[in-house]
Amino acid sequence: MSAESTGSRGFTYWRLRFRTWRGNRPFWGGLLTMIGGVPIAYLPYADMRLGNMTIAMSTTAGAGSLIIGVLLITLGLTMWFHAVVRVFAGVAAIVLALVSLPVANIGGFLVGFLCALIGGALSASWAPGEPAKDGTADVAALPEGGEGVPAPRPSNGQAGELSAVTPRTNATDSTIDANGGRNSAG
Repeated sequence: MSAESTGSRGFTYWRLRFRTWRGNRPFWGGLLTMIGGVPIAYLPYADMRLGNMTIAMSTTAGAGSLIIGVLLITLGLTMWFHAVVRVFAGVAAIVLALVSLPVANIGGFLVGFLCALIGGALSASWAPGEPAKDGTADVAALPEGGEGVPAPRPSNGQAGELSAVTPRTNATDSTIDANGGRNSAG
């Protein structure tokens, strides 16, 4: 019995699964939106102690700051787990980030505001990628010089009919004529 047959999956398996999951949704937009919600919700309730003196950063709109921060975290999770509404969630995150400027200590001292604003913009502008084709390579994406250009293949499975792909020839390429001598092409 080998070690691979125990049913345990290694780090590479989970890393590749996470990479696939992350690629199918606006991951970075959701992460930045959630990170932006934390200082907006936390800073109005935070206090700092300097010896015996306590400095409180609370404002009269502490509840509004908490609501904005929790909504931003919720919108970030929505971007991750319900990517269909990514545009709505992105626009709502941008609006809440703008509202946090006057309500929540200048948007969590601009840190939360900037993170939520950039996260919302990333989510609103994200679009899912198209699935890869069935192993067909794009000829235009291949390097020039003839080394990476594939030879013409029969299309539609018919041996006699060639596809529209033609190999490139440069003026410096040479060909062999019928007598076996070398002639310059071009």
